[in-house]
Amino acid sequence: MVTTVRTRFAPSPTGYLHVGGARTALFSWLYARRFGGQFVLRVEDTDQERSTEAARQAILDGLAWLGLDFDEGPHYQSQRFERYREAAGQLLDAGRAYHCYCSQERVEAVREEARRRGLKPRYDGHCRERSGAPPAGVTPALRFKNPLDGEVVFDDLVFGRVAVANGELDDLVLIRRNGAPMYNFAVVVDDWDMRITHVIRGDDHMNNTPRQINILDALGAPIPQYAHVPLIRGGDGKKLSKRHGAVSVTQFRDEGFLPEALVNYLARLGWSHGDEEIFDLGRLTELFDVLDVNRAAAVFDQEKLRWLNQHYVKAADPARLQPLLREQLAKLGLDADAGPPLADVVEALRERAPTLADMAQAAEYFYRDFDGFDETAAKKHLTVSSANVLEQLQTRLGEVGDWQPEPLHAAVAQVAEALSLKLGKVAQPLRVAVSGRAASPPIDLTLALVGRTRTLARLQQAQAFVAARAARADS
Repeated sequence: MVTTVRTRFAPSPTGYLHVGGARTALFSWLYARRFGGQFVLRVEDTDQERSTEAARQAILDGLAWLGLDFDEGPHYQSQRFERYREAAGQLLDAGRAYHCYCSQERVEAVREEARRRGLKPRYDGHCRERSGAPPAGVTPALRFKNPLDGEVVFDDLVFGRVAVANGELDDLVLIRRNGAPMYNFAVVVDDWDMRITHVIRGDDHMNNTPRQINILDALGAPIPQYAHVPLIRGGDGKKLSKRHGAVSVTQFRDEGFLPEALVNYLARLGWSHGDEEIFDLGRLTELFDVLDVNRAAAVFDQEKLRWLNQHYVKAADPARLQPLLREQLAKLGLDADAGPPLADVVEALRERAPTLADMAQAAEYFYRDFDGFDETAAKKHLTVSSANVLEQLQTRLGEVGDWQPEPLHAAVAQVAEALSLKLGKVAQPLRVAVSGRAASPPIDLTLALVGRTRTLARLQQAQAFVAARAARADS
């Protein structure tokens, strides 16, 4: 009998979908798609105090933006408490669980004493073989009766054979006093009920796996195959966090990254196929296997992601980029209808814009006037010697009737020829004058996008700047 591959992504809605979670979701999605299986979404929201609707929606939005559709779910743990109690009763009836009446204070004291003696802090099994009447007025927790002998052995698809002695494991709580399930128990019941065949998750869960295998075994449930993926770290070797830059999937979206770039980058964090760098979802689905994931921690490189994103920006349909650029312009307080057509701006800037946010910033002078010039650019190009160049450009450009790149280029070239200067000696002061900066698209295209009125007004502004500089030099 052929078993259908079923993977799951099980986020907790207590915060945003971070890149580590997104990569886990991607790997799980790819594995299911590669082997013709199913991808299940489960929301682990048993922590009702910290779980929020905003976080839940952010997770769903992040997955949708990345293109990671799910075949089943979302299942919500908060709606399955009765099922967890039923499974707990099964363990209790089978003698694989027991009621624990120990207070939290006693449990903590036992653990602290173990720490003091240099031992692993864990529950001492005080209630494991308890008999007699239960203490009056005490609601017990339910603990798992972990095997005392032997070991748990599993073949991790990334790390290989893992063996843990049962003597190292705790009699963990399955159900709290208030009736809520603990993480390790709810996960086990869910994976069993949802017929999960492959659990792909971060290696920070490695310690949970032996405990979960023992509970599955006690329930008579099949054991999934496990693949623990090394965590993503920052360039300083520490766990990835906000101090390393954007870590939320939706934050990358808001900063003008394209989803295919982030998917491509996340797939390459710990997985590779030869020397290839560029992978779309289709290509990844053909190639990905969790067996090829590296055991070493992956390092998040923001610049590499920006490089990849620039590749996808250049390759994207310009029509798709226009509304995205409009959004980014609006964030800068710019009206996209108060300047050149977005289609023309996208075409002019896409070759050099790592993100849509960068493109919007590069396009700012097309839509809004500026009061000053980049200091370095002005110092180099808006000098006293450029005064005549700017004056000649003002006159000649003012005579251009058809404000299009070709006649504009001819006008600039005529000024250069008349002054016996190389084209760059004319174009660069002009560029700084109309854009405020030293870099822009080709000067004829820049002028066309800035427009006649703004170009001539900015040339006057630049001439006034040069005159003021000359006056200061003479005083």
